[in-house]
Amino acid sequence: MDFKEIKELIRVFDKSELNKLKVKEGEFEVSMQKGFETGTVVTTAAPIAAPAPATTQAAPVPAVVPGESATTIAGDTINSPMVGTYYEAPSPEAPAFVKKGDTVKKGQTLCILEAMKIMNEVEAEFDCKIIDVLIENGKPVEYDMPLFAVEKL
Repeated sequence: MDFKEIKELIRVFDKSELNKLKVKEGEFEVSMQKGFETGTVVTTAAPIAAPAPATTQAAPVPAVVPGESATTIAGDTINSPMVGTYYEAPSPEAPAFVKKGDTVKKGQTLCILEAMKIMNEVEAEFDCKIIDVLIENGKPVEYDMPLFAVEKL
């Protein structure tokens, strides 16, 4: 899919009544979602075969919580793909999607990040074991902030 086709797809999507659209062509993928409040179109494009670099990191990553000193996380992490509010469960009464010690499969929901009143599920990019949950429920997160310390399986 070339740039001209993507621009046309965005134009058609923007004028349609659809709220969400996902197109896959070979290893190329485009996802679009209209914001409920502003009506804007959000687009992302990434190869399917390659894991997103923002979600995993092999080098130690500093995690800073306001009011606390910086700590170093050794090993792999799953990081926040966006700025938002972290929720460990689909509702306040429901159990957490994952907890320390859980083994998760690629594609399994790990948490929800709320951004602009939209609930976005964060899924595991690979099979792993949750070593630690690095953020408290209901706390704000920044882009690329470590959410989970994991061990790849």
